[in-house]
Amino acid sequence: MAKQCALCGKKSILVGRYKKLISKYNPTVKKRKYPNLQWTKVPLDIENKKFKKLAGKRLLACAKCIKAFSKIC
Repeated sequence: MAKQCALCGKKSILVGRYKKLISKYNPTVKKRKYPNLQWTKVPLDIENKKFKKLAGKRLLACAKCIKAFSKIC
C-alpha cells in the first residue's frame, strides 16, 4: 500500500540538511519524511458531492484532511 493520503494526495518528501564540518558544509544528511496518515471511515450519510463516492469506505488520510473532513460532515 502506498504511503499517500487518499483525499489530498500528500506523500513522502526527501529533506536535506546541511551539516557544518569545521569550516565547510557537508550536505550529506538526507532523510525521508512521511505524512501523518491514519485510518478513517467516511460516513454513509455524506452530502458533499466530492466525497459521495467514498461513502462508507475506510481509507488512509493525513491528519490535516481528517480535521477538515470532520468540519464538512
